[in-house]
Amino acid sequence: MKRAIFFIIISILLLIISCPKKEIKSFEIAPVFSDNMVLQRNMEVKVWGWGSPGDKVVVEIAGQSYETVVNKNGEWSVNLNRMKEGGPFVLKAFCGKDTISVKNVMIGEVWLCSGQSNMEMPLIGFPPKDTIKNAQEEIKNADYPEIRLLTVNRHVSFAHEYKFSGQWKVCNPENVRNFSATAYFFGRELYENLGVPIGLISSSWGGTPIEAWTGANCLSSVEGFEDIVDRIEKGSNEYFVLKNWWEKLKKINVPSDDTFWANLDLNYELYIDEKTEGWYEIDLPTLWESSDLGEFDGVVWFKKIVNLPSEWMGKKLVIELGPIDDMDRTFFNGFEIGRIEKMGYWQEKRRYEIPADIVRKNNVIAVRVIDTRGGGGIYGSKEDMKIYPLDNPNDYISISGAWYYKPVAEFVNNTLYVFGKGDKSFESRPKLTLNLTPYTPSTLFNGMIYPLVRFPIRGVIWYQGESNVGNASKYFSLFSTMINCWRKFWGYDFPFYFVQIAPYNYGGGSQSQLLREAQLKTMLAVENTGMVVTTDIGDDENIHPANKQDVGKRLALWALAKTYGFMDIVCSGPIYERIEIEGDKIRVFFKYARNGLIYKPEDGKSYFQIAGENRVFYPAEVKVEGNTLIVFSDKVKNPVAVRYGWCNTPHATIFNKEGLPASPFRTDSW
Repeated sequence: MKRAIFFIIISILLLIISCPKKEIKSFEIAPVFSDNMVLQRNMEVKVWGWGSPGDKVVVEIAGQSYETVVNKNGEWSVNLNRMKEGGPFVLKAFCGKDTISVKNVMIGEVWLCSGQSNMEMPLIGFPPKDTIKNAQEEIKNADYPEIRLLTVNRHVSFAHEYKFSGQWKVCNPENVRNFSATAYFFGRELYENLGVPIGLISSSWGGTPIEAWTGANCLSSVEGFEDIVDRIEKGSNEYFVLKNWWEKLKKINVPSDDTFWANLDLNYELYIDEKTEGWYEIDLPTLWESSDLGEFDGVVWFKKIVNLPSEWMGKKLVIELGPIDDMDRTFFNGFEIGRIEKMGYWQEKRRYEIPADIVRKNNVIAVRVIDTRGGGGIYGSKEDMKIYPLDNPNDYISISGAWYYKPVAEFVNNTLYVFGKGDKSFESRPKLTLNLTPYTPSTLFNGMIYPLVRFPIRGVIWYQGESNVGNASKYFSLFSTMINCWRKFWGYDFPFYFVQIAPYNYGGGSQSQLLREAQLKTMLAVENTGMVVTTDIGDDENIHPANKQDVGKRLALWALAKTYGFMDIVCSGPIYERIEIEGDKIRVFFKYARNGLIYKPEDGKSYFQIAGENRVFYPAEVKVEGNTLIVFSDKVKNPVAVRYGWCNTPHATIFNKEGLPASPFRTDSW
């Protein structure tokens, strides 16, 4: 008997040893569920997270209770019943001894706000030049406890991400200053009209193209992107090798603190002498993306040896470097002579004085440049780069042309990877055929949109397009594909309201009117969309116009009229509908002009053009007749086509009676 019991015990022990152990995972809730959040009212809301397979999870809110079990993939989710606006509530999730409490939860209206810099631009602006109109007053008055703000921190990825970094915050002067101005003004308008809690999710990144915000599988249907899935897969495999290499390097976590870069050392004394062995050659000025360095964010040193005239010895000099993107610290013969190491000064031309006692015959200029996104480097014009005596600016020496450069650290997803020696040097960095950047197709969708796709939203507001001006012919296809892609992943056709890009002098060869036309076509072709026109509130010389109040308000007009059923609101300016040729004149018909049109020429300029069959356009005169326009020119006797605002910097001259400007358009397809 004892022997039998002994064998039973041994068998049980062997069974325990041989059985696979249950994988223990920490109990988590998705990051979109944080204190101060807003849940979408009158919709079934999915709450999800992660844990150990098989564990029981209980979720409670507002007297409701839901149970589920963590599946074999370590995921759990429950669907909350539809709830009316209200709060605050506490959302609790229990798993064994673990409890997660999400406090101060409101039920209301949730909108995703996305795009590039004009959506990202915070209420405080991008100092020193790009600021928001009446910013300080707006910030001071931004006390709305029932408006909640969530900024999704920047992140790029080759694969779908399930988590993001960011926390919901209550709208108050402290929290709103660094939140999207356009989104805030939109949300404020909704709150004042609806009187329910408003949740605003800002997921934006300045300077980024639309293809970066579109899923790869969706994008593959667009001409020119057919092989993008294969390219992403190859790039992902290469990036895995690069990521493992980065792990060998010294890593520095970069906070949002504006003083971080000014306190960054990185052994600068190693780079300010005359030695150039192991450095690369580059012609300045240029953005380094145009050089062999290519797509790169991080810290790069530039160096040049300059011979100066003997008569300059003992004189105080001035060095001009032109604009530097983003930040610089400049040395002359080993002495620091100037620096700008705060964000927002990428357009600022650098001018530093050189003390007389450090001037020599042969001189070393060393400039540390830090770039955190987009183009980087010393990028102005050749005329910007020079040295001259302080008392004689006309007697200068150009310092453009041949320079040396050396990358010393790479900036990726808020981490600085510092290069070393040997197999840790920049020269040993694994190469990529497809760089992981915020400009690479699908990377922002993966990193900043996909983590949200299970979270119910009422709709989307979007402000982007400037970065696609150079390939405007593809924008209609790209834009409509992105909208449908997002709707596919969310599982329903939510409203999508967007901003037509503002007037801006893009320079020779650019035709931003084609991008505006593509945006107009998107509104006309894709259901449940609406477009805001900004030709009356732009800035020809600043791509970031200061008036975001009207942008937000006009986006809200679309939402109030089309989403929330405010029938008395006119949500759009006049939209071209058709023309009728009447002898030597053309009559133009518009939608959204039922109460009539207003014509406000600017310095006698109508921004209308008219042409005959020879396709030569002439400036046209305009006459309002009710809700139509009569367009004509004594130089065109048999007109066939009209264009309005057909340039980089169109200024609004046609409005409806509600004061909203007409969209630029053309009646031809020449």
